[in-house]
Amino acid sequence: MTAANGRTAGREGAVHGGAAAGDTLAAVVRQWQTVHPDLDTGPMEIIGRINRCAALLQQAEDAPLRHAGLTRPEFDLLGALRRTGLELTPGELARETFSSGAAVTKRLKQLTERGLVERRGDTRDRRVAHVRLTDAGRDLVDSILPEQLSYETAVLSGVDGAGQRELAALLGELLVQLEGRLRAPRG
Repeated sequence: MTAANGRTAGREGAVHGGAAAGDTLAAVVRQWQTVHPDLDTGPMEIIGRINRCAALLQQAEDAPLRHAGLTRPEFDLLGALRRTGLELTPGELARETFSSGAAVTKRLKQLTERGLVERRGDTRDRRVAHVRLTDAGRDLVDSILPEQLSYETAVLSGVDGAGQRELAALLGELLVQLEGRLRAPRG
């Protein structure tokens, strides 16, 4: 179906490229369409919604993680060590978690102080550190992960299974494109 502005209507009557949806971004898009009716706000509608969802998810701070005294970035570091089953350098952890080296260093210091990770120097190069989970770190990740996944399931409960799979696939396509386009060449 085509809306009056030439944009197509899609699932459940929402206008793609338009502002028929009832979320907070719809009002922003309507305002921009009033000011600049000649501009296609389609990209804003996607990127804006992704950013708004990310902001709301960050505000929620992942309740199970908060109860364990962890932030999402700290849990991501612990999770990277747990899922790989390897000792990783801070640089490898930065790549695994899409974080800066400085942020990883700060988080590792905090996690080391809590007894969740251990650092050991490289026998061949004193500048290199290797990080591994302690037993307490592994136990914490293993105890939180099921609860965290249940929390995330509840967050997504308003979207049916097919919609979740479609959304995951579309976001996966976007992520592959962005990672390919924005990734700095490795030297």
